[in-house]
Amino acid sequence: APAIIFIDEIDSVGRSRGTGLGGGNDEREQTLNQILAEMDGFSSSEPVVVLAATNRPDVLDSALTRPGRFDRTITTDLPRRLARLEILRLHSRGVPLAPGVELVKMAERTVGFSGAELRNLVNEAALLAGRENLETVGLAQFELARDRILLGSQRDEGLEGLERERVAYHESGHALVASLLPDADPLRKVSIIPRGRALGITEQAPEEDRHSLGQSMLGARLTVLLAGREAEYLIYQERTSGAADDLKRANDLARKMVAEFGMSERLGPTHASQSEEHPFLGRDMAQPRRHSEYTARLVDEEVRSLLDDCQQRARQLLRDHHELLDNLAHALLEHETLNQSQLEKIISSASPVKAGAPNSR
Repeated sequence: APAIIFIDEIDSVGRSRGTGLGGGNDEREQTLNQILAEMDGFSSSEPVVVLAATNRPDVLDSALTRPGRFDRTITTDLPRRLARLEILRLHSRGVPLAPGVELVKMAERTVGFSGAELRNLVNEAALLAGRENLETVGLAQFELARDRILLGSQRDEGLEGLERERVAYHESGHALVASLLPDADPLRKVSIIPRGRALGITEQAPEEDRHSLGQSMLGARLTVLLAGREAEYLIYQERTSGAADDLKRANDLARKMVAEFGMSERLGPTHASQSEEHPFLGRDMAQPRRHSEYTARLVDEEVRSLLDDCQQRARQLLRDHHELLDNLAHALLEHETLNQSQLEKIISSASPVKAGAPNSR
């Protein structure tokens, strides 16, 4: 003493003790018991500070987090716009930036990025500039680096023939409906260049940081998610497996709206989600039931009804603006990637009428 003891990833030894899978008198529990005993051994007069970090505070044993052991819990949120700007400035100090690079704009375009991701953004952009033998890092390198972080690397092989055309209509469906809904996040980019596991991408990004979303915004997200497969069906009269991830995300969001956010008139202010305590994390194998079979069935019915409403809304918007859908798809087939200004030019040329919110249920 004096000393500062820092334990990183404390959830690796500090998970809840219980009868769940992996529980019992294993080495991890013995390590946790030893940590608890050692922390109790410090007197209040000794200048020893114990710090720990984890991204899973929900799985920590209650004996570890009680007062007298870890007295304070500090939650570190993702950096907001001004914080992102300062982080970008910090990591770009030794990087020669081109005159057109505005870190203020880049901070606005990186909503949801962590500090590590922002550092990776600068490093990746610098690497790309080095590969091209450029003396400065330009906006193009930052955009490519951002796409790699968000969307994954481009695949070597591209799409061809009918599959390429299907993906163009699929992404155009997302983009068109997003542009027509006033509560949808603004469009940033649409591409039919395969990245990671995705055949194409439609990128939307909020103009500001948000911590709470209204029902109309969530409904718009659902409608946009379902618009891709509806565009495919409108043109080809056939469903494909390409919308599997869209369906998963839409179902997860709809279930949260109904069972967690209280956005169902039939269920009212009820929280009916499944327990998040997993036996693999040391929780009990037998967990109390939170709702009845009737409530579970009602949740399923409301989720299905919400998805059907949003699907019908997307279908009607696509039918009403069929020509604009064709224009977007043809532009994608020609250019492969459309940025925000190109999208705005195509969409504004048809003067689409903004769609209102669906009827409240």
